[in-house]
Amino acid sequence: MSHPNNLYPSLDGLKLPQGQALTPSTTGAHTPALLDTPGSEKSLGTAAAGIHRVKNQPGYITPTFKGKNAQKARVFELISAKGFIPQELVKNEVSWFYEHLGIDDTYFENESVEVITDHVLALFGAKVLAYTKHDPEQFTLELERITKPGDDTGRQEGAFFIHTSPPGVSSTQGPGATCERRIDSLFLDQSTPESAFRLETYRSVGAVSAKSSQQLRCYFVSRCSFVSPPEGAGKEWYLAEDGETDIRKVSDKSFLEKASENTLDIYQRVLRTAETRYGPVIEMYEVESSRERRVIIGYKMGTTSHFFSALSDLYHYYHLYSVRKYVEQFSNGITIISLYLNPLPADSPSHALRLSFLNGLNQNSHAIDIPPIEVSIHQVIKEISLLYCLPGNPFFRTGLEDQGLGHAVQEATYAYSVCIFAQHFCNRLGQAYTDLRNVLDETNPDHAEVLNGIKKRFREETYTRELIEEIVKGYPEMIRLLYVNFAMAHYPSDESSTLMPTLSYQRLQSTQPLTDDELLARIRKTVNNKQHVSVLESFLVFNRHVLKTNFYQPTKVALSFRLDPGFLPEMEYPRKPFGVLFVIGRCFCQFGSGSEFRGFHIRFKDVARGGIRIVMSKGKEFDENYNLAFTQSLKNKDIPEGGSKGTILPSLGASPRLCFEKYVDAIIDLLIPGHSPGIKNPIVDLYGKSEILFFGPDEGTADLMDWAALHARDRGATWWKSFTTGKSAAKLGGVPHDVYGMTSLGVRQYVLGIIKHMGVREKDLTKVQTGGPDGDLGSNEILLSSDKTIAIIDGSGVLADPAGINREELVRLAKLRIPVGNFDVKKLSKDGYLVKVEDQDVKLPSGEVVADGTDFRNSAHLRFKADLFVPCGGRPESVNLSNVAALVDHDGKPHFKYVVEGANLFFSQQARLALEKRKIVLYKDSSANKGGVTCSSLDVLAGLSLDDKEFFELMTFPSGTPTEFYASYVKDIQAILAANASAEFSCIHKEHMRLRGAKPRTVISDELSVKITTLQDDLENSDLFGDISCRKSVLSRAIPPTLLKKIGLETIMKRLPEQYQRALFSSWVASHYIYKYGVQASNVDFYHFLRDLSIA
Repeated sequence: MSHPNNLYPSLDGLKLPQGQALTPSTTGAHTPALLDTPGSEKSLGTAAAGIHRVKNQPGYITPTFKGKNAQKARVFELISAKGFIPQELVKNEVSWFYEHLGIDDTYFENESVEVITDHVLALFGAKVLAYTKHDPEQFTLELERITKPGDDTGRQEGAFFIHTSPPGVSSTQGPGATCERRIDSLFLDQSTPESAFRLETYRSVGAVSAKSSQQLRCYFVSRCSFVSPPEGAGKEWYLAEDGETDIRKVSDKSFLEKASENTLDIYQRVLRTAETRYGPVIEMYEVESSRERRVIIGYKMGTTSHFFSALSDLYHYYHLYSVRKYVEQFSNGITIISLYLNPLPADSPSHALRLSFLNGLNQNSHAIDIPPIEVSIHQVIKEISLLYCLPGNPFFRTGLEDQGLGHAVQEATYAYSVCIFAQHFCNRLGQAYTDLRNVLDETNPDHAEVLNGIKKRFREETYTRELIEEIVKGYPEMIRLLYVNFAMAHYPSDESSTLMPTLSYQRLQSTQPLTDDELLARIRKTVNNKQHVSVLESFLVFNRHVLKTNFYQPTKVALSFRLDPGFLPEMEYPRKPFGVLFVIGRCFCQFGSGSEFRGFHIRFKDVARGGIRIVMSKGKEFDENYNLAFTQSLKNKDIPEGGSKGTILPSLGASPRLCFEKYVDAIIDLLIPGHSPGIKNPIVDLYGKSEILFFGPDEGTADLMDWAALHARDRGATWWKSFTTGKSAAKLGGVPHDVYGMTSLGVRQYVLGIIKHMGVREKDLTKVQTGGPDGDLGSNEILLSSDKTIAIIDGSGVLADPAGINREELVRLAKLRIPVGNFDVKKLSKDGYLVKVEDQDVKLPSGEVVADGTDFRNSAHLRFKADLFVPCGGRPESVNLSNVAALVDHDGKPHFKYVVEGANLFFSQQARLALEKRKIVLYKDSSANKGGVTCSSLDVLAGLSLDDKEFFELMTFPSGTPTEFYASYVKDIQAILAANASAEFSCIHKEHMRLRGAKPRTVISDELSVKITTLQDDLENSDLFGDISCRKSVLSRAIPPTLLKKIGLETIMKRLPEQYQRALFSSWVASHYIYKYGVQASNVDFYHFLRDLSIA
């Protein structure tokens, strides 16, 4: 029977596949490899099906150093001449070093006589020092040499490290404490296909002396010299006869000299699988007639960091030690790590130390034992992918040096993940802020500014990352209980029935799980500090709201959690999202260490679409994400997809692209069923419904949409064609917004509406524009307009001319998609100027001196006056309560008469209202900037409606000339988005006129969006969709004519998922009804609307 407090429960009753009883003394048990490669042979030797097994032979063959004896003689002579070692002991010391330590011949062949002499002397000196301490086990030795490029030694770039090393222990101080981490930082993490380093490391066979059991650990790092292809060879040269990569043509030459044929065969298979898999390939091999297990891990270079050193901590935690380890690099960008793992010998000091430590932590009278390698190896394999995701986890310890305060990898990864969650959601405003808000008037700009300042301070200063980590480290037992609470809900149930339970499953069974209420009571009873209580309670909040996660997937590249958004306080997030996704991972940093990234995805409807953005506002990314998604939901009022947005925050120096790729892959883990045992298993889904997400391009991700769609296809997602919008047109049938001016067409409807209803001529309008000719919206605004533009502000600087900027030159820049910094200043009037961001101390025609071009650019949108202001780019809330007053002159006259907010969130809501109080005609972003989302929605519809064959025939055009179907479909999109924008403008204008200006257009726009989206929700849940004739009538109007004519309504209805059909049906009915009858429409109006549909 197992006991609740045991670190390792009893293993009685567990069975091996052959029915053998599992005991600590079991040897040679044929347990299956946890991860098999689908479609490949399951074994390479004589093993039974399902078992990887290799013969008990070296995987590497070290060439014999023929000059070893002659070198040994020269070392003897040199040591004798130095006189440091008594003459009668020299022969014995040299012989022990050469013959009894078991140091590989690689060392002797690569080192000079002088270096080896120094090492023998160092070894003797260490023995003498240990003797003076009267304890042979106090023997310590630490030798190293690092050769950098340009060293005058003549040696090849690389390094060696030799130090004493007790087996099965990760040292935190003394010899070897930082060795592997330094190897990671200096060599392995820096490796690329162009400049890579390989590593061989092994433990000496013999002890350092007859009286000490200490062994030496040797590391040899060398620069790779890859096999060179013949001159003029193409990519096909690297392929074998079967059309896949030939390992012998992408390997390091020294690896090919040393690797056995069996090793080459194993590595070949792992290498090929790693090429096609996004994430690690992990395989385990039993060694015949031995308890040794060899673990092989393959992955793409640069996709993780500090991984090699983290692996040592992992297998040490499970009381294993390595005899040999290899890290091989390949010129196709693959890294393969090989670990030769063994159980700690029962008579070793490390084994005794482990037992003493474990039983010291044990809280009952039943002694516990170290689990056998036959069990623990599977736990090592299972947790490798967690280390791959988060190798630098501060909560993971090996158990000996941290006095029991560390955690197993799964517990540590859980703690790390929830710490980040707590960092975002512990910093809430609380009752004190609510009370203050109730006293102050948020419509008063001064009061609102005070509230915003307090809100910012509360969120940023209350709970820092460092404080949360310290609190978590202070309650290890509580974290274990919280982890068990999480795991009991999400640990895959089939784990317990697969041949034998893993150690993590056994730990769950041996720890008494507590209910949420019991955990909450335990926290409040045992923790006295209120801050500490809040942090620990956030762990419980996290547990309660996780609906599914890839945490227990055998292979993954980042962690992802699907959260029920019920934990969000209504006061701060007044509209509850439909779903929240939370992603955490790490990737290589250019500064030489691993960098964390985190990401969120928020959507306001089941069927939703929005861009994925790279952000740099650390600590604010969730709020920025929420605001962007909420704005998107208002903007998406007349399309089936609700609003969503994703944000990714990379750490400084991390690759944004790699962060994006891991973010996407981790989310796909939650969207598709797992059908590859040992690679992608089914997950526990507490949500219980299928979900589809639609991603679009945004800041920093515009060129990554093709990759995401193709990756979804490679992962087996049937909806891959519609997974992303913004794909390349010719290759993947995307409809580019910039090429066809989709976003600008929507904005233009508002400008044209103003011109029509205000009785002005466009050529007489002066205009200021942010976002230059290098951007999508900015370039098309230039190309479509005919106004008198007096200023354009973009990333390169500020271009201004009160006489009107030369239109011909602006058009040239817009067609080339280059910024205003490239404007020909000779075409400016005498009062015009161009100030670039890099300029300093520039004198303007007015005599004003600009000290710094960047500072001038950042505030330039507040200095100009014109009839019309069209923001086409800029940071969120560039105009807010703190600076909106700058848009009004000393006489109280606004700088602009009309504003069409083309850029998302350019104005804060309070700033919009403040400007409208000044009688500015302002149309906000969620109304004006919706042409792009309409285009993207119809892009999604095409992907869902066409099968793969039709899609490639009709929507792609490798020749460069769009197909007739594609060209016609684009025209349909342009007509639909223009009609929608014009209809919304008219609806807002009519309502404003009806109320005689009593209600701001900003408020009317929001009310219109809420009215439409609320009606959409009601219609989706009504039985109206069940009326087939009504459904067909609506869908035949909602689907573009080109698609309808080509595929047919019946076929399209069969292909569209039901939840998407419902969304398409309800969005079309709701938007067209409200646009026609207005926000005050009645039930009778709706009856007339439906009647007209049935008659038409």
